Amino acid sequence: MPGVFLDDLDLRILRVLQEDSSVTNIALAARVHASAPTCLRRVRAMKESGIIAREIAVLDRAKLGPTLTAVVEVSLDRQTAEDFEAFETFICAEPAVTQCYRVSPGPDFVVIAEVVDMPEYDELARRLFKGSSNIRNVRTFFSTRRAKFEANAPIRLTAAR
Repeated sequence: MPGVFLDDLDLRILRVLQEDSSVTNIALAARVHASAPTCLRRVRAMKESGIIAREIAVLDRAKLGPTLTAVVEVSLDRQTAEDFEAFETFICAEPAVTQCYRVSPGPDFVVIAEVVDMPEYDELARRLFKGSSNIRNVRTFFSTRRAKFEANAPIRLTAAR
């Protein structure tokens, strides 16, 4: 973000909050070796600037019941900025889609979707990909095992701009 300077204390705060955003301000201050008012002020500023976009709970999907993760490569026929934006808007509105990346080279997009089973994926694919006249190719891979999942951004303990 242009014009935003993060010092080492900000980066330490971000690292702790990514591990556990429910930590109290007093515990946060103790863990980053700063005063509680300083931490509160810094966290508030990072929220206001958008560096901290939101706080979420990361769920253990396996404990919620069966799940099937589909990794979908999508190539479009027309590749204008408007076509890319239209696809992103359409695909990101689908609740089963948990991630969407515009990529290069290769396909135009990689989409991650979470469904219960193959019949649900088939219905999702039909709804998202079969009706569009601008989709040239769809290729889907199914996860057999999740070796790692992190929502954390890498935090390097050096001043950043």
